[in-house]
Amino acid sequence: MKITKITDRTTLFTVPESATSYVNLCLIMGKHHNFIIDTGVGESSVKAVLEYLGDSKKPIVAIITHADWDHILGNSALADCTIVSHTLCRERIDKEWDTETQERIQKNRGYIDPIVRKCLPNLVFNSTLHFPEDGITLFHTPAHTQDGISIYDSVDKALHTGDNFGVFDGVAYYWGEDLSDFERMIETYKQYDFDICISSHSEPQTKDVIAFLEADLAKLRKKQKGLPTE
Repeated sequence: MKITKITDRTTLFTVPESATSYVNLCLIMGKHHNFIIDTGVGESSVKAVLEYLGDSKKPIVAIITHADWDHILGNSALADCTIVSHTLCRERIDKEWDTETQERIQKNRGYIDPIVRKCLPNLVFNSTLHFPEDGITLFHTPAHTQDGISIYDSVDKALHTGDNFGVFDGVAYYWGEDLSDFERMIETYKQYDFDICISSHSEPQTKDVIAFLEADLAKLRKKQKGLPTE
């Protein structure tokens, strides 16, 4: 596991999910709560975050960005805490646990805890959810998946985007099919004043990523229409 301190209160915990990919868990140590964004590939992912927290007495709030397997398998380590997600995310976890999730677990067994337990979110929302005393806002961003959410940290001026996009070696990746969803996502993100953008599967970006994504999506639109992109 790689641990990277991003700001005074934000730290990334990067764990392998396969031979070629990784997932970022994020810890935000708020004034009143400790927030853990996503729970990775098993309880061991979360326990590393808990060890980092040491004897902190602040309540833990786990935030699940969406129901894909590599973001939920450590939920059970936080079963006694608040686990929050979009309503559709909870429904997906429940519906897919014995089918799609188990298939992905078997395909990536070497990187997942030997035993994983189903644990559903116990707090759900549909549009937005605020933790104003800690400067945290959760909001629905259906781009990568329809149950996806993003998180804005107004204290650190950080935007957490889950799997909605990634940037690798100057190339943008969108893990979804509908460009309209990503265009709406960008318009939503432009409403937030952020300096850091943290995604689940790539290195943190600066606020310049928005202009980069807008330009990239415009090229993809032209390509769809058979128009020149330069």
